[in-house]
Amino acid sequence: MDRRRTLAAAIAVIVTPALALPALAQNSPSSVSEKTGNTAAAMGDAEAKHAADTSAAGLMSLETSRIALKKAQNPKVKEFAQLEVAEQETIADVLTSMRDQGTPASGQVKAPSKEISQTNLDAKGKQMVEKLQKAEAGAAFDREYVQGQIQGHQQLLQIQEAYLKSGKDRENLNVTKLMRGQIKEHLAMLQDIEKQLGRS
Repeated sequence: MDRRRTLAAAIAVIVTPALALPALAQNSPSSVSEKTGNTAAAMGDAEAKHAADTSAAGLMSLETSRIALKKAQNPKVKEFAQLEVAEQETIADVLTSMRDQGTPASGQVKAPSKEISQTNLDAKGKQMVEKLQKAEAGAAFDREYVQGQIQGHQQLLQIQEAYLKSGKDRENLNVTKLMRGQIKEHLAMLQDIEKQLGRS
């Protein structure tokens, strides 16, 4: 799906540019290496915070959506969970491969694993995952999942908005604008689903 590839590429640019730079520098002429060095210098505290916060919120969305794939009863909820898992797994694969590319074994880049560790979740994420794991499948679960996704996407939107105010790197800023649009689209979908659940 083109949308997934575009979003994954966007996240990779935001979250792991510093990891990608050594590989670029090894395979590029010195003039390009100097340019990538300048890009690395442009990555500051705002970029690092944005990357960490975006990754944590995305992981929570992934893990809760995996649970929803098993427990959701409403077809629209299940459809959204499938969309979210597909996007977040693609992003996680890109991040893992970018990280592993920095230290390849025998010249090979290790294939990323789809099993993302829950140990990387923050306290809020762990609490939400545990809550949904214990919840019974049914209408109450569907509402809980959707409400959690709305809160998570609102948090993701706040992260992007904060970075757009404080960020310095032009490429990261441009990609963040694309991400903001995707997050708003997901929020609109979730709010529509929430209204349908309230009527059922």
